[in-house]
Amino acid sequence: MILSLISFEKTVSASIYDYKITAIDGSIIDMATFKGKKILIVNVASECGFTPQYEDLEKLYRQYKDQLVVIGFPANDFFGQEPGSNEEILQFCTSKYEVTFPLTQKISVKGKDKAPIYQWLTEKKLNGVEDSEVSWNFNKYLVDENGRYVCHFKSKVEPFDPIIIAAIGK
Repeated sequence: MILSLISFEKTVSASIYDYKITAIDGSIIDMATFKGKKILIVNVASECGFTPQYEDLEKLYRQYKDQLVVIGFPANDFFGQEPGSNEEILQFCTSKYEVTFPLTQKISVKGKDKAPIYQWLTEKKLNGVEDSEVSWNFNKYLVDENGRYVCHFKSKVEPFDPIIIAAIGK
């Protein structure tokens, strides 16, 4: 009986490349297409005090595009700060911040509806490194060029903070 229970437990997935996510336009993003690049995953929202970070996230993406991809995951988990539809979110991001980095469809980053990729990002039993909690919008998760979890940065850590630049290797 114990053996059968263990076989059904979630176990460490060595790589984020096991995930496919739905882009904001409805297409599929296969995370394996980012092999060889670091990935900065950010839960984003249009009506948050941290929303201006979109500008520096886009600059970071453009500046380090050869070795880093930024992916924004819109989420409405914190006081309704991302109320828009996917179309409205895309319009906002492109018109106000000229965002060109990939955006996903709106997801949940916490609670019982937490998206599978965020389960991997926040649970040590899945990512093999640490447990964390998405405490607010614009939390940042760094994955290395081999698809392995590296670390988590809270919302107040700006995209060009020296700790992020050091972590991405520049």
